[in-house]
Amino acid sequence: MNEERYQLAVERISQIKDDKCVKEPYRAFFEREAAFLLEIVRLAEDLRNGVYKEASEAELEALNHRLYEELLPKNYDSCYGNPDVAAAAFGEEMGTLLCLLYAELRGVIVYAYEDREWDLLVSLELFLEIYSQFSDGEIPEGKTVRESLYWYMSDYSAEFVDYRTRELVDPTLSFARDIIMNEDLTDLRYLYRFGEYITENEKRTAAFLNSLPEEEIEAMARTWTEGYRIGFEVTGKDLSKKKTVNVRYTLGFERMVKAAIRQFKEMGLESILYRSASHAVNKRQHIRIGWYGAVPNPQFEYDHRNDAAVFLDEKFITRKLQALQNAFEHYKPEANTHAGPAVMETFGEIPFEPQAKATVPDLTEEQQKQQLRFTNESGQITNRYIIGSERSFTIIAYPVPAIGENFEEIFRETVKINTLDYMKYRGIQQKLIDALDQADHVRILGMNGNHTDLTVQLHTLTDPSKQTNFENCVADVNIPVGEVFTSPVLKGTNGVLHVTGVYLEGLHFENLEIRVSDGMVEDYSCTNFADRDDCRRYIAENILFRHPTIPMGEFAIGTNTSAYAMGRKFNIADKLPILIAEKTGPHFAFGDTCYSWQEDTVVYNPDGKEIIARDNEVSILRKEDPGKAYFGCHTDITIPYEELGSITAITADGREITLIRDGRFVLPGCEELNEALHRVFKNSTL
Repeated sequence: MNEERYQLAVERISQIKDDKCVKEPYRAFFEREAAFLLEIVRLAEDLRNGVYKEASEAELEALNHRLYEELLPKNYDSCYGNPDVAAAAFGEEMGTLLCLLYAELRGVIVYAYEDREWDLLVSLELFLEIYSQFSDGEIPEGKTVRESLYWYMSDYSAEFVDYRTRELVDPTLSFARDIIMNEDLTDLRYLYRFGEYITENEKRTAAFLNSLPEEEIEAMARTWTEGYRIGFEVTGKDLSKKKTVNVRYTLGFERMVKAAIRQFKEMGLESILYRSASHAVNKRQHIRIGWYGAVPNPQFEYDHRNDAAVFLDEKFITRKLQALQNAFEHYKPEANTHAGPAVMETFGEIPFEPQAKATVPDLTEEQQKQQLRFTNESGQITNRYIIGSERSFTIIAYPVPAIGENFEEIFRETVKINTLDYMKYRGIQQKLIDALDQADHVRILGMNGNHTDLTVQLHTLTDPSKQTNFENCVADVNIPVGEVFTSPVLKGTNGVLHVTGVYLEGLHFENLEIRVSDGMVEDYSCTNFADRDDCRRYIAENILFRHPTIPMGEFAIGTNTSAYAMGRKFNIADKLPILIAEKTGPHFAFGDTCYSWQEDTVVYNPDGKEIIARDNEVSILRKEDPGKAYFGCHTDITIPYEELGSITAITADGREITLIRDGRFVLPGCEELNEALHRVFKNSTL
């Protein structure tokens, strides 16, 4: 039946170029999209028949460019996926709707490469349904088009969510893994088999990895996979009960991923690799989760971050939650034996500073409420099947060639940072913890234009001989080594956090300021945009994730001065991922604590002391209503050493223990951390 529907849809779309019944300017839109869809239909058939198996790299590159060229920045001013272009052509309401249709149809590229005929079919039928509303020479009401988009998202949400859930836990979906394990990775044509946008960045990354000896590749992969294994070991979780691990990375690193897949296999884990979401139903704003290639245009991704505003309502969220529950119940055995993600991040791309657009859809207050409801309840559902207290993760990061001419040197420096002597750091960090455990609260002050003035309240240790507030974080789940962290007490945590510039989830924040009252975000601002409301909206969407307020879930002191020195030496501090950046100074995370969904799991430091600061006044509400305890976000914001005036631990009787002064560690036993700073600032007082 699907095959018959598919052929009918293709036949009807092929007739559109000869139709003259749609008025301009809409005719141009539908003709262009019809031509694109027919190209994808032909591509799917060619891929199925192996047409491109022997194609040259130049031919594959030309095809890849053609598929994504409309989205590229140089073409974006004439692209219907640009909300400004769509609004100018069709008016604000219809422009928003057709712009969403355009974005949803870009997913068909993925379906062609993965041979997902059903997904391609329903995309074709959605296009035809909306086209038919214009084909009688009349312009339909926006309400009519909106209803078509709504029912497409709603009616197929069960299928979209089910497949997405299966992708998360079912190792038999092996599209990417098969390419990695079976293709000749020395022949860079393999990169075009994935169907993602490919640039020189991905090709140069793959070529560089091909230049390294096998033992070096194995060692880098081992750092990653061993971190994952040790994460289970140090938290007392039984890895032998698990069967699968989710591997997330960006294209170009296949040789290292291949080694990791083999190493995970030796641990008894089958690797699952799923592509970042393509259906609007499954997307989370502009954030890509899974594996993916180059982003053709970050502004396009950002412009479509709130497309759900077109179709999101209470009934849709209820239906989506039920679909998620049903999917996890269907894949319950696979979910119960899933161990969690192993993530490889990359850094070095040109920092993205988004443009604010009035033509971009925005969620209403009620839609924001429903979106938050989904975040809370979906987290609870996931945790019931992929049990939080039984899973773990690990994250590591490497640079890509876009970082500049020093790429290879930066790459090798990063390898060194990822493999620093964790025993040395563990000892130094223990001295910091011993001092901090004497404190009632900690005060953090900025300098050199940074006006941070924060007081962080700590939990009371009832038995200091057996208890601690801070985790001694070495290189296991969170590579590289280098931080001590805690979940603060909210009451008494007050003041202002300020950073002159920071990148969070690929977005730049300029003069970000967050005011905290009893541990909760009270006010916020930045200077990214001329309009203050645009600035507040930017923070609300991308740090608070639309919650009215969120708590400070973590206070940490980064100790990896070598990573900081690397950032300064190569002038790449603004390109370091938060995974590394958070180790280069004190940082503060807003949202959930570091122990979310695992607060009842007892955790010990290497010295045998139990870390008691696993909850705060908000997270403890999980005992009565998990929906009040969790926010589904945890955003780290780091103050760099050159902006750090002091960190002082203050005891209950008012005694002060200074840990850092003027960007230098001054606590006895921590002086070695200053060596890297001295190398960077040898001609400066910092």
